[in-house]
Amino acid sequence: MKKILFLSALLALASCKKESQEPFGKSTESTTETYTEGETAKAATPEVLGKEIFEGKGNCVSCHQVDQKVIGPSIKEIGKIYLDKKGDIVTFLKGNADPIVDPSQFAVMKTNIPITQAMSDEELKALEAYIYSNSK
Repeated sequence: MKKILFLSALLALASCKKESQEPFGKSTESTTETYTEGETAKAATPEVLGKEIFEGKGNCVSCHQVDQKVIGPSIKEIGKIYLDKKGDIVTFLKGNADPIVDPSQFAVMKTNIPITQAMSDEELKALEAYIYSNSK
């Protein structure tokens, strides 16, 4: 009985070791391709990341469109005003600056400030880059 347990343990150990050394059914090329694809995704431009945030977790698209005012001003208008007045979109989105585009509408935007305050500096700068890329 002890010999059977010993042999079972030995086989299990040997099969685990072999599995970790040689991935079954996977070539090293596909692993490299996956790594390359991941690196490409990380290397996305700030504008692309900004658009993803704008349309996704930021939920900005529910009130702002590129060319037209919906609930809030258009992205083009926001970018133009911030450029003209040398404002800082990131500081505003962090909740540390007064609104300069349409202060009368700020009460609507104010409920979304906690969403932008929770974003990283990289995400906020990406949003800013996306806004400016549409105001050209």
